[in-house]
Amino acid sequence: MPHISLPEGIPGISSGFAFRPETAKPMRELAHLLLHEPSTLSQAERELIATYVSSQNDCLFCQTSHGAAAAAHLGEKAGTVEDVKHDFMRAAVSDKLKALLVIAGQVQQGGKHVSSESVQKARELGATDLEIHDTVLIAAAFCMYNRYVDGLATWQPRDPAMYKAMGEHLATHGYVMPSINR
Repeated sequence: MPHISLPEGIPGISSGFAFRPETAKPMRELAHLLLHEPSTLSQAERELIATYVSSQNDCLFCQTSHGAAAAAHLGEKAGTVEDVKHDFMRAAVSDKLKALLVIAGQVQQGGKHVSSESVQKARELGATDLEIHDTVLIAAAFCMYNRYVDGLATWQPRDPAMYKAMGEHLATHGYVMPSINR
């Protein structure tokens, strides 16, 4: 049961967004920019970073919805999502992404946990400053999103089909709500 009177029947972060649309807009725009707009990291890689951080924060809604978005991008390699959540060092992802996931995990623990050695290793494996920046920001943003979802005790359905549909929608359309012309 949510800690405040959120709209009923709206899952996870969407209920908080419906409760306070003026804060939803910049939060959605940030997620869209980081996860959906063009980048040298693929959308699947960025969704995997969000999924990994959310799994480390034990946020069911975010790890499942973003895991579903990553799976939609990965297609036949969708099993990679679970591999990344459980042991990314053994997952079938690039060494560069593994190095970025190390950084994301350090951010999840606290910003001061990011080490110069981790950043240097990511650079040695081909990560650009922009990719390191975006990894840190994705990880930091998802710590916020996870705490928003769980801090309000939002409704988090358990139906895998709902998350699969949500993930496909996010992978295709992104995170910004379409404008309604009036």
